[in-house]
Amino acid sequence: MQMNTPPRRPIRLTRRGRITLVAAGAVVAGTAVAVPLLKLGHDGSGRPARPASLVIPEGWRAGQVYDAVDKALGLPAGTTRQSLAKVHLKLPGDAEGNPEGYLFPATYALTGKATPQMVLASMVDTANRTFNKAPIAAGAQHNALNLYQAVTIASIVQAESATKSDMGMVARVVFNRLERGMPLQMDSTINYALNRSTLRTTADDTRIDSPYNSYRRMGLPPTPIDNPGEDAMKAAINPPTGDWLYFVTVKPGDTRFTADYQQHLRNVAEFDAAQHRSASPAPTTKK
Repeated sequence: MQMNTPPRRPIRLTRRGRITLVAAGAVVAGTAVAVPLLKLGHDGSGRPARPASLVIPEGWRAGQVYDAVDKALGLPAGTTRQSLAKVHLKLPGDAEGNPEGYLFPATYALTGKATPQMVLASMVDTANRTFNKAPIAAGAQHNALNLYQAVTIASIVQAESATKSDMGMVARVVFNRLERGMPLQMDSTINYALNRSTLRTTADDTRIDSPYNSYRRMGLPPTPIDNPGEDAMKAAINPPTGDWLYFVTVKPGDTRFTADYQQHLRNVAEFDAAQHRSASPAPTTKK
């Protein structure tokens, strides 16, 4: 496949910085423990009562959602995933039955009769109500996208953005690369293929044989790579004007977007230097 990008050393084109992953992990971890923490009181049998609600954060993958539903409903691990075969979710045809991208992040009430099928259906219905709103549906059409493609872009924006304010520019990078026939080269898609979350993408990683390897495959991945929130969706259908092709978060609050590959290399070098300084042991004072 022809790579319409400058020759590159093994660096990330979309690197947000170690601190971003730590912060995001704290948010996810905090939300994940919200489910068991809601299990207050008992149901009369000595067992913890079912929580009254389930919180799904923005950017969780389907697998994380399935696990959270199992825990919230007190079911054996894998029950919710297996229930997909028993429920007819209102998904677009392009999804081919895969709800990734449509398990909308929100807080869901859990009644005493709640089942995995009911919870998943509620998430997908919420996604459809949100995504089919006139501004979002019209925005996708304006960008010559079908809604499923727009959700896929939003999932990349959700995964790659260090802050809400970065989302529009990240979306513009995606559009600019697609319009120029360039591979997206997003590490988030490789992380999805490998079922992991890391900022350390190696040269070997970029050679994996997967339709989610956006270093080797052109265009969008075949499905969304997480479940984006409304802010990411709005950014995906209405990005600002700009010629950016690269971005890197040098430090928290300092994400630099550029169309100049050499400038991007300088930004990455500054990021690497900052990471090296933070990893170095503090100097000792001899007395």
